[in-house]
Amino acid sequence: MKHIAYTFLGLAALFGTNAAMAAGDAAAGQAKAASCAACHGANGIAAVPVYPSLAGQNEAYLVSSMQAYKDNQRTGGMSAIMTGQAANLSEQDIADLAAFYAAMK
Repeated sequence: MKHIAYTFLGLAALFGTNAAMAAGDAAAGQAKAASCAACHGANGIAAVPVYPSLAGQNEAYLVSSMQAYKDNQRTGGMSAIMTGQAANLSEQDIADLAAFYAAMK
């Protein structure tokens, strides 16, 4: 019985966390993406191989990546640049940018 209670508690925490995530608005993300385009391309396809293309990338991955840069948890590569870029983004900004790039084909 105790295991069932812990299972339900864990599921409630999992679903509660997902519900608390900000919903991204792709149109708002497009308006916020001007500084991203310098490295990742206006169409989300990077012209320089050292920068990743973002078009069509998984939305949850983009959110977690940008949050990791913002929280200074991601290192290597271009992390110094990305940490600076993400520092002033709100959770809503991150959600909007992720929705914008994920919606690209």
